[in-house]
Parts: sequence; C-alpha cells; structure tokens
Amino acid sequence: MIITRTPFRISFFGGGTDYPVFYKEHGGAVLSTTINKYCYITCRYLPPFFDHKFRIRYTKKEDTRTIDEIVHPSVRECLRYMEIDKGVEIVHTGDLPAMSGIGSSSSFTVGLLNALYALKGEVVTKRRLAFDAIHVEQNIIGESVGSQDQTASAFGGFNRIEFGGRKDGIFVQTIPLNGEKLEYLQSCLLFYFSGYSRYASEVSKEQIERTPQKVKELNLMKEMVDEAINILNGPVEKFDAFGKLLHESWMVKRQLTKLISNGSIDDIYQAAINSGAIGGKLCGAGGGGFILLFVPPENQDKVKDKLKDLLLVPIRFENLGSHLVFYST
Repeated sequence: MIITRTPFRISFFGGGTDYPVFYKEHGGAVLSTTINKYCYITCRYLPPFFDHKFRIRYTKKEDTRTIDEIVHPSVRECLRYMEIDKGVEIVHTGDLPAMSGIGSSSSFTVGLLNALYALKGEVVTKRRLAFDAIHVEQNIIGESVGSQDQTASAFGGFNRIEFGGRKDGIFVQTIPLNGEKLEYLQSCLLFYFSGYSRYASEVSKEQIERTPQKVKELNLMKEMVDEAINILNGPVEKFDAFGKLLHESWMVKRQLTKLISNGSIDDIYQAAINSGAIGGKLCGAGGGGFILLFVPPENQDKVKDKLKDLLLVPIRFENLGSHLVFYST
C-alpha cells in the first residue's frame, strides 16, 4: 500500500500568467507557497477476488472492469499514462474542499502520479512529477488549467516560479525568508472560506479566450511578482506594502473577466478592508472559494469580528511538496 501527501497552494502574485497561451509568447511568473493542508491518496494493487478490477473512492464510488469505464478524468488518464495493467484501488481524502481556489485538482493529479510511480517501484523527481501532471491535465484531458498548481504542489515551498523563456519552460526559485520575516508574513495572513465553490475551468476558459485582449494587465501582474520579492527583501516594518500590492493585484485581476468576482465576494472583501485589512485576493481562478487577506496583527480582532460568519482556516507554509508518507509492498 502507498499513501502520498500533496499540499495545496496559495498564489500571491502572477496568477493568470501561467497559462501556456500567455507564457509561451510573453513569459510568465508567479509568487506562491504551499500550505499545511493536504490531499491524501491511498493506492494499492487490488486483490483478484472481485467482479471489478478498479475501485475508486473520492466524493463518488466507482467499481469498474476497465480503465475506459472510469468516470474520474484524472484517475482514468493517469492510469493510462502510467500503463497500469493490474487492478488497483485508489482512495482520496482532502483537508480542504475541492473547487475552492487552492489548486486541489492538480494536487490530486500530482499525488496520484506520485503514488502510481511508487506502486510500480519507480523513483521520480519533483520536476518530472510536475511536468507529467501538466501533460496529463493540459494535453491528455484537455482542461483549461495553467502550469503553476502542478509545479507548486510537486515542489512545495515558498517560490518564484517562472514560465517560458528557458530550455524546459519552467524554473523554480526558492524564496529564502529568515525566521522573523517568515513568522511575521504568516501572522498577517487570514484565510477565509467564502462558502462558494466553483469549477475553475469555467473561469479559466473565458480568461484564456480573453488573453489576447488582456496582455497589458497580465504583464502588470507579472511585474508585481518581483516587486513583491523586493518588499520581502526589505525590513519587516515595511511588509504592509506587500498587503497593498495584493490589493492592487486583485483590482487588476478583476478586470480580466467578469467571472473572477461577484457581488457577494466584493462585499466580503470590502468589509474586510473597512475593518483593517490592507489587501487580499480571491484564491485561484476566481468566482468563489477561499479569500486570502493581509491584515496587520493589531487589526485582526476587528476583521475577525466583522467576518465572524465565515469559516477562518488557520494555515502555515510548508516546504515538502508531494511525498510518500507510507510505503509497504
């Protein structure tokens, strides 16, 4: 039996520039971190005592005789891609809900591929894991997804990820923050569930279609990645500028498509700003899910009181990426 643990991610800046339609021509970059909330995949070869050959458990239950009958697209195509010929059982559990802007679908794909490689007794690098997941989601399934989620969940950590312009297309650079800076940055972040879930691919599809008309905005969002890093290179006393930049980035991102935000999300965000938040954003492609807020510690009680009807989820950064937590043959 194999169990993999794969983190979800928060993207601070540059989201939207990681779509191939943009970065293959203009180059892209994101600043993101993985967090201590995870997707778990349990995988084993299924004993040959059942009428079915494949047993899949997620929000639904699937028992099938062939790979072709599997409904879950990532499971079906990962099994095909990995050329699994034996019967398998796959069980998924997660710390956070799907369709909530934290890269859960890509974490699933990365974690599943990691488990299947281990099941076959093969060692795979984080880079190979990321590229395989990108290939499965973008080229085989044909989903409207970018390339940051697979990369972030495979590598783990607080990183600047660059897309395009290099030999292999993706370059991961770790952001080295000392203990004081890391603790203060984490202490300023409040992570709320908006209560709204959505299919990211629906938002992403329109955003991709509108990319040729939004190059100026996307380039501006890309530039904010290095601007944010410059802020983090400075003293902690000036980290409020990171929050202000988050606000600026969110205002630009809302211009990409009307599907990114809605009246309810705008009301939540404005209530937080009025109560002391400096900036923030809706995580992921938009339309719902988790809201990330940058709030100085001295203002957090007011914000928490104002948003008391929303679920506040405590988070910490993590740096392991997708990894095996149990392996037994």
